[in-house]
Amino acid sequence: MPNNPIPASASNPADAFTRLLTVLDTLRTQCPWDKKQTMETLRHLTIEETYELSDAILEGDLDEIKKELGDVMMHLVFYSRIASETNDFNITDVLNGVCDKLVNRHPHIYGDVEVQNEEDVKRNWEQIKLKEGNKSVLAGVPSSLPALVKAARIQEKARGVGFDWEDKNQVWEKVEEELQEFKAEFNVADHTAIDIEKAESEFGDVLFSLINYARFININPENALEKTNKKFIKRFQYLESKAKENGKALADMTLSEMDVYWNEAKKL
Repeated sequence: MPNNPIPASASNPADAFTRLLTVLDTLRTQCPWDKKQTMETLRHLTIEETYELSDAILEGDLDEIKKELGDVMMHLVFYSRIASETNDFNITDVLNGVCDKLVNRHPHIYGDVEVQNEEDVKRNWEQIKLKEGNKSVLAGVPSSLPALVKAARIQEKARGVGFDWEDKNQVWEKVEEELQEFKAEFNVADHTAIDIEKAESEFGDVLFSLINYARFININPENALEKTNKKFIKRFQYLESKAKENGKALADMTLSEMDVYWNEAKKL
């Protein structure tokens, strides 16, 4: 096994990036695991790293965010290194490409276009993308996005070209309308058989309208739901730990007994 000198830590961004490139080149040519990787084998690992970064952001853990950003950046360099081996593209092409795109899509900074606010910038962005060859405003929304994130992105894209409600009161009226329609047709209290396929469609409408309203009041629905997930997990795990301390199994406890610990967890 070759004995390579360890690249020294850098004091500026350019040298630090060069250090990463050097390390990746060495690993790619000398490490048995790194040599075997392809874009396909890295794909699921990149997704995992992205979710880990997302978790760190929601937790507000800056040290963890820094670490996860490094992992994601390493993956981006790795993909570019793999592509360079077949002369398809390299890291220089990647960086120049994104810089060219940013310059082109910010004519109010690098050109003579004038904007008044953020909405003008978004509108210009979508119009420029169409001129670049996108057949649809919605073409830039990845089909594999989680449904909640996808709904929010679809709505944002549509807003970018002026297809949107005028104010949040209209959106909330739509939420209430969808809720009432869903309840009227699928009210479990009347014990009638429910058409699951139709109920699923109507429930999707309810969620879509709620996501729309969240956008109007500047709430990220994905972040909001994930924070609620984390809150529930912490409270439920507290409930489990307290039950164990008292020699009880949750399956043998009544809801009233569990509620005592649940309310304690809420106070904490």
